[in-house]
Amino acid sequence: MRSLFSLFVFLFAVSVSAVSTTGNRLLAILDDVADKENYSKFLGDLASRGFELTFETPKSETLALFHLGERKYDHVIFFPTKTKGLGPNLTPNILVQFLNANGNVLVTLSSGVVAPNSLVSFLAELDIQLPVDRTGLVVDHFNYDTASAADLHDVLLLPPPTAVRSDIKNLFGAGAPADSVVAFPRGVGAALGASELLTPIVRAPRTAYSYNPKEQAEVVDDLFGAGEQLSLVSSFQALNSARLVLLGSAELLQDKWLDEAEVTKVDGKKAKTFNREFAKRLSAWAFQELGVLRVNWIEHRLDEAGGSNETNPKIYRIKNKVSYTISLSEYAYDTWSAFNVPTNDVLQLEFSMLSPFHRLPLSFDKTRSTKDAAAYTTTFVLPDQHGIFNFKINYKRPFLSNVEEKNTVSVRHMAHNEWPRSFAISGAWPWIAGIAVTVTGWIGFCALWLYSAPPTDKKKQTKKTQ
Repeated sequence: MRSLFSLFVFLFAVSVSAVSTTGNRLLAILDDVADKENYSKFLGDLASRGFELTFETPKSETLALFHLGERKYDHVIFFPTKTKGLGPNLTPNILVQFLNANGNVLVTLSSGVVAPNSLVSFLAELDIQLPVDRTGLVVDHFNYDTASAADLHDVLLLPPPTAVRSDIKNLFGAGAPADSVVAFPRGVGAALGASELLTPIVRAPRTAYSYNPKEQAEVVDDLFGAGEQLSLVSSFQALNSARLVLLGSAELLQDKWLDEAEVTKVDGKKAKTFNREFAKRLSAWAFQELGVLRVNWIEHRLDEAGGSNETNPKIYRIKNKVSYTISLSEYAYDTWSAFNVPTNDVLQLEFSMLSPFHRLPLSFDKTRSTKDAAAYTTTFVLPDQHGIFNFKINYKRPFLSNVEEKNTVSVRHMAHNEWPRSFAISGAWPWIAGIAVTVTGWIGFCALWLYSAPPTDKKKQTKKTQ
């Protein structure tokens, strides 16, 4: 009895503490463990959300992301370090393996610290390029804090980022006060490649540019990037939905910028910073507390009068009328809720063999939806082609985990007794009538031939008798 009670307490504790859908083991890598005091509020927010924090330095002998082939941690945060290399346990290959094993990574940079070679190579694998000197500083002479950056103009004041999907709850800058700003102090900008897996969260203003602060020339000739070419905060989501966030300013996470500090714009107006809530939402998305989709169930069946009520059969017949329904939920912090497809988006079903035979939009099914799950359905007629087919859902959108489902079924041809009779086909009636006329005429001719005797010559008969 006591063991059952202990098991219940353990399961309850796990359900309460695990806020991320992938786990709550978080590794923070710092140059010195004592540096965590500079990020006490940010790390405290993570701990209050249920994460188990572990602090290590790159030179630690006990540092390892894997143990016996399994992930030792679920998430990793890289704070700026002054070491050129991160050691044999944090090579680019190991970091890529960590992403492939569904681990999540948050990388922070600073213009005053050279990025380690391992991180530069790791980001290059994801098609993210850093400045050549790896110490590029982003400045803007039109959008900066006049109180803290009156000379260098390196504390950018940016509006809270607008969500790519406005209906995502609490994503990045959604719901921010109208007069609030995100302070981006002494940060580094990155250049993103053309990969569809990359999405910028915050781009630099058109008047911003990146340069090497060690060059004291009055005119900067060789720019790494300018304007919207620079991504200040970037996101990467792999095909397995593992996530990486590159934050160009680690100082944004420090205590002095996480409070609702007051900053002064160029026009002299005061504004409150939105940094703490922005950092919370950014880390929540990186560690899969936001924007996570779950498939609850999938159902396909015949939709014909008198048809079988079997759910998810393995075989259909050509030209059957079939219905397909999928149930989806979305995770936000610690709650699953119904996933509502935006009005300007489409959830699509493919019925394909080697290539799609049907591409159909799924419509919301109110009767089968609940508060925690939304059902989407469609009905269609199977093609006149037998073979092995797949019901496929391939839904990939920015800031949402990927939904890729495939259900394989066989489609057979009609049996000999399933074809409609010829008299049931109106187009065949002229041919049937022609056959009937031909047969009737032939029978009449035969009857007339058989029952008609040849004529007799009476004169020849009388002569022969005489």
